[in-house]
Amino acid sequence: MKRNLIALSVLVALSGCGTDSSSDNTQTESDFSLQLLHVADMDGSNAAVLANVSNFSALVTGFTSQHPSNTLFLSSGDNYIPGSRYEATNDDSMVDVDGIKVPGVARGDIAMLNAMGLQASAVGNHDLDGGSAEFATIIAQDGQYLGAQFPYLSANLGFDEDTNTAGLVVEDAHIASDIPNGLAATTIIEVNGEQIGIVGITTPTNDNITTTDDIGVYPANDSIDELVEIVQTKVDALVSQGINKVIALAHMQSITFEKELASKLRHVDIIVAGGSNTLLANVDDRLWAGDTIQGEYPILLKDADDNNIAIVNVDGDYKYLGRLVVDFDENGLIITDSINADESGPFITDDEMVNNTEGAVANNDVATIVSAIEDVILDSEGNIQGHTDVYLNGTRGYVRTEETNLGNLTADANLWYGQLHDSNVVISLKNGGGIRADIGYAAFPAGSTNPDDLSYYPPAAYPAANKLEGDISQYDIQSALAFNNSLAIVDITSEQLVEILEDGVAGVENIAGGFIHMGGMCITYDGTKTARQSDPETGLQTVAGDRIRSVTVDTNQDGNCDNSDEQVVVAGVNQLPGNSYKAITLSYLSASAPWPCVGESCSNQIRLEENAVMTTDPQLSDFAPTGTEQDALAEYLQAKYTNSDSAYDTKDSIDDGAADARIIRLDSSAI
Repeated sequence: MKRNLIALSVLVALSGCGTDSSSDNTQTESDFSLQLLHVADMDGSNAAVLANVSNFSALVTGFTSQHPSNTLFLSSGDNYIPGSRYEATNDDSMVDVDGIKVPGVARGDIAMLNAMGLQASAVGNHDLDGGSAEFATIIAQDGQYLGAQFPYLSANLGFDEDTNTAGLVVEDAHIASDIPNGLAATTIIEVNGEQIGIVGITTPTNDNITTTDDIGVYPANDSIDELVEIVQTKVDALVSQGINKVIALAHMQSITFEKELASKLRHVDIIVAGGSNTLLANVDDRLWAGDTIQGEYPILLKDADDNNIAIVNVDGDYKYLGRLVVDFDENGLIITDSINADESGPFITDDEMVNNTEGAVANNDVATIVSAIEDVILDSEGNIQGHTDVYLNGTRGYVRTEETNLGNLTADANLWYGQLHDSNVVISLKNGGGIRADIGYAAFPAGSTNPDDLSYYPPAAYPAANKLEGDISQYDIQSALAFNNSLAIVDITSEQLVEILEDGVAGVENIAGGFIHMGGMCITYDGTKTARQSDPETGLQTVAGDRIRSVTVDTNQDGNCDNSDEQVVVAGVNQLPGNSYKAITLSYLSASAPWPCVGESCSNQIRLEENAVMTTDPQLSDFAPTGTEQDALAEYLQAKYTNSDSAYDTKDSIDDGAADARIIRLDSSAI
């Protein structure tokens, strides 16, 4: 059990020792031992990231100091995300902060990774959320800002096709330390005299889930087999140079796909997964309150040549440092029996772990950056927008699989906001993937670690910012709705509405970000029925789903879905009425299939952020642009839930609240 790591300062076979490691009990000679430290998905709550990163950096220092010549530190992507932390380092005060010096978005996140000695990263989807031009400013050197002092890697993204990133492209298979700020498919890192090849892999759905601009995303059809061909070509090129140890940094969004890659690739020894926040761990690993094991660390599989391959992953937000200690034989193959559960796994980033880890000391550079970001964020925490008496559930696993009170609140805010512009708007639809954090927190009562005792609370007080318990701040809204999408009003027919809803529940099993939240309507659906499928390039339907069982539109605007409201019945059960509805949604959603208005310009869409269209904004809040979802929520809170006397009080079902009423899953296999 990982209780006292001082006793683990000596690893078995650090280069040249023998170990009995094969499943048939024959002696396998260890030729090389590696300590791989890994991280990914720092894309959640700003508060969590900033609270955890200092201890995380201390553990990196500790483990590296124990084995300085045999350590590799890598990221599988999503090193930052738009939101208040992202914006904080664009503040003028950053000119005084070493590692930043020149203000710019996300530069604090990169500066912290630089300070910790990150050596390479995959390109995740959130790394590109600001678009290719912004991505380039984040990783490139800019005067005293050194940019990413490590290469970003992806074998299946065409950075040379985009004018903003083309100048950062470097040739493959260069030594990583020689190509800071670079974009490549592969790199090489020397560890104790051994050359280790690193290849990056990015989900081919990136052109649908982030802002790729002119960056090529391959394969265009999302085929896993074609992706394997692309990656294998890059791996084979490394092997042809005599490299017999290869690590893939795969940001595939679901560990299911990393497992599939593992079975189809050759000559890859380790896959560091990313994008899914999958917590791989073992039974004796100490976890954060409320976390559960989602698979064994590491996952051991066989590759296309029937050789061993290991998959590693841990949850994000610097909650854990992933650590794999593994031996390789003289042929560069991993020796699976060399992996010891006391040495390998997720290492919790709390004070106890730091205190019990030999060599773990504070990273002063990281602490300085954190302090500077917190100083900027302090102002946004003091900008109070509303009040809640309950925890608002924005947890990834919930907002992507079921109705939550935060999903309802922000959907209702958008509906209210849309009706200020056009009273005929009756429906609000938005995706769960756009909700990035809770507003509130969960904790165990003192002395308890029983999952059944986990309790949920409204936002904590922040005395330094004059924030009271339950106050909802600008910071809370910016963290929860980090992308701050603009809003659009669109006319849709009954048939189009049902197709949009089918698309919204099609990926529920995969915890997909497209799961739909709504205001002004209710649905029932059956997850055992056929899920809608679409062409990955166009989004157009290839298989019609039949999961939606009923749709009720709250046409009388009484806030309930009852018999007095219009019932839209699914095709195949009864005929759909030939009605059309005005709906408000996120503008980027409304401009893509299955929404009827595809493209940047169309007559069927009114974008509220553009050209001062939204003239009826109450202007009670001014931190976010008019016509955006952050502004809609802030204005709604100011109008409806201003303080403790008029607080939002609808509990979520996770918090002993009422059962879901807007989105009801009928089958017993509900997630």
